Amino acid sequence: MNLIEKVENFVHRYFISLLIAVYFTAIFFPNFGIAIRSVHIGAISIPILMLGFLLINAGMGIDLKSLNNLKSNSMLLIYGLSANILIPIAFISLLMIALQFWHNADEVQHILVGLALVASMPIAGSSTAWSQNANGNLTLSLGLVLFSTILSPFTTPIALHSVGFMTNGDYSEDLHELAGSGAGWFLLMTVIIPTGLGIFLNIILGKQRASSSKKKLKLFNFAILLILNYSNAAVSLPQIARNPDWDFLSVTTCISFILCFTTFLSGWVISRLCKTNRTDKVALIYGLGMNNNGTGSVLASIALADHPQVFLPIIIYNLVQYLVAGIVDRVFFYRAE
Repeated sequence: MNLIEKVENFVHRYFISLLIAVYFTAIFFPNFGIAIRSVHIGAISIPILMLGFLLINAGMGIDLKSLNNLKSNSMLLIYGLSANILIPIAFISLLMIALQFWHNADEVQHILVGLALVASMPIAGSSTAWSQNANGNLTLSLGLVLFSTILSPFTTPIALHSVGFMTNGDYSEDLHELAGSGAGWFLLMTVIIPTGLGIFLNIILGKQRASSSKKKLKLFNFAILLILNYSNAAVSLPQIARNPDWDFLSVTTCISFILCFTTFLSGWVISRLCKTNRTDKVALIYGLGMNNNGTGSVLASIALADHPQVFLPIIIYNLVQYLVAGIVDRVFFYRAE
């Protein structure tokens, strides 16, 4: 094993710890992260370029030929895609009712808007890696990622409009405005096109060469993901750390855990109702449990820069998502091997 492979294995094993370290770095040394956000190459910002690279890499991992086997899983795919958009919206609806007596109305809006951006994003490409590690159905996992990404210019506005009706004032206007024009084009340019480019490169290079290239870029992929999280966290975490609102932090963390467990659980429930085998169950659990929060945070930084506290639910949820994924893998799948 060479040095790069050793570093890659280290980063993969301690990714959650590194993510926490990145957030602390953003609190005490935010200037570099803010500077990254201000740099543009032409009309494209550095965070958007980093996001594009991650999605090109994810696209290179999608083997279109293997998706031919999706015919036997077509109903599971439909159920999974439907649940991915409907369950988080239903959760946010119940949350709006539960928080109507919360003492700070602005905090409620921050939580609802932040979770709206989480809920409206397509399934994370990283879910396929978690699924593969747990010996899940990779074809179904890739199908969930690919089709949720393709449908995102349509499903994301639906989710944003839905939560827009639950919020009020400037927050509601921002969500409706974002859903009405910005989100669709943003997802087309920053998600659909890079993912499509990655798939195209996979076809051109061939499966073996594409897989080899992806492995070489994996460490770089981890680095970009950490830098992107650092840059996004630098916007809001220093201000929150200077004047911590402990009840807001506590309730946001609790809600993030509950929503995350709910989405992971929904994959298990669908698998039970459909009486699937173990491999399909794994793919559904990780597919429904993990959303592309990198895209959500970049979108928030562009459209909701005047509401920096909206970033907090996204940042916390991103960390919680990896924690829950690790717990699910360790408790339910690792012991089953």
